Amino acid sequence: MRKAPLTGCGLLLTVVLTLTAFWWWQRPTTGAVATDPLLGMLADENNAGYSVATAPGAMRFPRDLGPHYDYQTEWWYYTGNLKTSSGRRFGYQLTFFRRALAPPGEAQDGGDAASWRTNQVYMAHFALSDIADGVFHKAEKFSREALGLAGARALPYDVWLGDWRARETKEGLVELVAQTEKVSLDLRVRQTLPPVLHGDLGLSVKNRETGNASYYYSLVQQETVGTVSVGGHRFSVSGVSWKDHEYMTNAMASEDVGWDWFGLQFDNGTALMLYQIRRADGRVSPFSGGSFVASDGKVTHLELSDWKMSAGDHWISEHSGASYPTTWEIDIEKLGFRLTATALIPNSEWRNATTYWEGAVDIDGSYLNMPLSGSGYVEMTGYSGAGP
Repeated sequence: MRKAPLTGCGLLLTVVLTLTAFWWWQRPTTGAVATDPLLGMLADENNAGYSVATAPGAMRFPRDLGPHYDYQTEWWYYTGNLKTSSGRRFGYQLTFFRRALAPPGEAQDGGDAASWRTNQVYMAHFALSDIADGVFHKAEKFSREALGLAGARALPYDVWLGDWRARETKEGLVELVAQTEKVSLDLRVRQTLPPVLHGDLGLSVKNRETGNASYYYSLVQQETVGTVSVGGHRFSVSGVSWKDHEYMTNAMASEDVGWDWFGLQFDNGTALMLYQIRRADGRVSPFSGGSFVASDGKVTHLELSDWKMSAGDHWISEHSGASYPTTWEIDIEKLGFRLTATALIPNSEWRNATTYWEGAVDIDGSYLNMPLSGSGYVEMTGYSGAGP
């Protein structure tokens, strides 16, 4: 059924809400925010009235699958590596960002337009990497939480923006759907391991200031089946997916300019998350960290001193001028890892409300002197200098 087009006040209000959301992510502030708007969500000084992450072991499930309005910033992050029965490969990203416009208790005034009023703005990113053709398809949406245009809840688990959605259809099984004029995604993602609580029982400390931390968990090695469509052609696919859910108020320090995040899933059923927070002086923050997940779900936490990482080849964006690494050597002696990660599509740069790189990677190497392979995703922020 075709929907009636927006007219008059409805169209005007839609434009105003979209511009309001766009302004929120682009607005100039101070410190690390001026370097990259995505970083700005984590280093905003205007955060009075919000809760901050301080206590290990505070997360509870299923309650914390849903939104946390007392924290300023939150995201639900899905990435995965898929292939057809004939071996054609795809990568995908579907991310929902929530940003509070005001702390809880600062309700906006009522009136005739009260149903449009909300303290929450949502942004969503959807990307499909067609590995065979070397094409990175991406799209972005904004909306407010008003009138059910976007939102999240814990029971039943559901996060959405328009017709892009991550929704639990039965216990442990989540449906992911998103589409543009060129590509679409329709997947069923099944949880296979308990949530991985990063840092200190889910408290991921980002710098020395009290409260500059997030609550952070992941679901890894999730079995995934469904379809992707590219250019009118539909493909049945299967593979593995990774989910990150993180919420915080102020996490980054003024000297932090960006981060490199790795979510790697290996063919032996294990998984590895690493993140490096980069500082303006070129050093890596000692508050960088990671987690190794064994095939039975047991988690080993990692400090920066536990690994060595070096970047190899680079790809330079003609649009932002950023030079992004596209190969990495990773050694984790305490676990017996020697890994090489390689970007599958070097041009996986986002240039929308914020500029960053997010793309699929292949992994080869060894674990405990045995050959190891796998796939994953890498995210890099702060490489574009002044942002978009």
